[in-house]
Amino acid sequence: MHLAAHFPGVSNTTVWTDPRSRSQIEFSSFEHLARTAERGLFDFFFLAEGLRLREHKGRIHDLDVVGGPESLTVLNALAAVTDRLGLAATVNATFNEPYELARRLATLDHLSAGRAAWNVVTCSDALTGENFRRGGFLDRGERHLRAAEFIATARELWDSWTPEGVSRPFAHRGRHFDIAGEFTVPRSPQGYPVVIQARDSDEGRECAASTADVLISGWGCGGCPPGRHSTRHGTLEAGRAFYADVKRRLATYGRSPGDLKIMPGVTVVLGDTAAEAQERATEIKRQQVSPQNAILALEQVWGVDLSSYDPDGPLPEIDPVADSSITQGRTRRRDTVAIAEKWRALSKEKGLSIRQTVIEVSDRQSFIGTPEAVAAELDTFVQRDAADGFILVPHLTPGGLDEFVDRVVPLLQERGAFRTEYKGRTLRSHLGLPDPVWKG
Repeated sequence: MHLAAHFPGVSNTTVWTDPRSRSQIEFSSFEHLARTAERGLFDFFFLAEGLRLREHKGRIHDLDVVGGPESLTVLNALAAVTDRLGLAATVNATFNEPYELARRLATLDHLSAGRAAWNVVTCSDALTGENFRRGGFLDRGERHLRAAEFIATARELWDSWTPEGVSRPFAHRGRHFDIAGEFTVPRSPQGYPVVIQARDSDEGRECAASTADVLISGWGCGGCPPGRHSTRHGTLEAGRAFYADVKRRLATYGRSPGDLKIMPGVTVVLGDTAAEAQERATEIKRQQVSPQNAILALEQVWGVDLSSYDPDGPLPEIDPVADSSITQGRTRRRDTVAIAEKWRALSKEKGLSIRQTVIEVSDRQSFIGTPEAVAAELDTFVQRDAADGFILVPHLTPGGLDEFVDRVVPLLQERGAFRTEYKGRTLRSHLGLPDPVWKG
């Protein structure tokens, strides 16, 4: 089993009202979670990234105001206080350039002795684009084409140095990039940093099969409207179907099933008894979705001001408004009418209020129970080919991983499901990935 830790971001995952919740920007918070992950022998530590604060009804989104620093800067600092833990940065392929980013990633790989990873994301919304000279002009298809060419170009740059340390000129001529010169950073310890993607669409699965080393499935980013990504593969059977579909695509690109690791983003809530764990999970969900946030989530789907609605009352009978700009900084889903109908049906079936409905649809894949039960369930998902491992998303910064490492990891080790020590030094060795073949 592979395990990774996600640093809780500015989202509805983090319970800000908990007195144990600390800073999102002080280095001590990043260090605590990273050291805990390394103590638990995790494969890597994962940072998300946002390039602009969201706006809702013309105001800064409340969950964004604490902000977040630039990922690679933080990870370079963490390289100095960790020894084996992989360091994964989310960096946008829409608003960066291959030469610059390839150089920064190769630098992190050298400074960390081969522990760097790049989570490739794209962006097309105009609000974020306003922060950049190009603007948010790329449509969905074009931004994904740019991302694919970006990855290929970065690998050409990393391959411009031979394994023996000889630099060779590079030249790339393509649809989005036309560059030539010499790369300044020698080939890094891993050859290439590990490439991560988090896309569940058919197009995303195909792209991951062709280029990625890790696919984060069912990822529920807190900045998105509830239900956009979360629990898409939440059941064992749904996870197995997704896993089989992605793995079968690898052969088309001359790759083996082990060349791509599938790791769902999950939450874990523990208790000494099943009842205690469920009670804790219920309270955490209520803290994550306040009455104010429930209305905000509803407005992101309906596209209109719903502040007059009671969070403890029924869902609106009106249909969502098309082409609404009430929320900026996140792409609004196209099928809002269908989503509204689905939410209304759920609310009617279970007798749920607005807030209760939002809580119900915003669940990530969750493992809730005693440490023994959670360890057994995690192991079952891996043994039954529903996942290769998991990205843990704690609800507290920075101590949200402590209990899992102290109480669940030893049980996984006793079951023979998880390592008892790091065998290698690089992230590729942790993940059991082959070293890239030099393409000189």
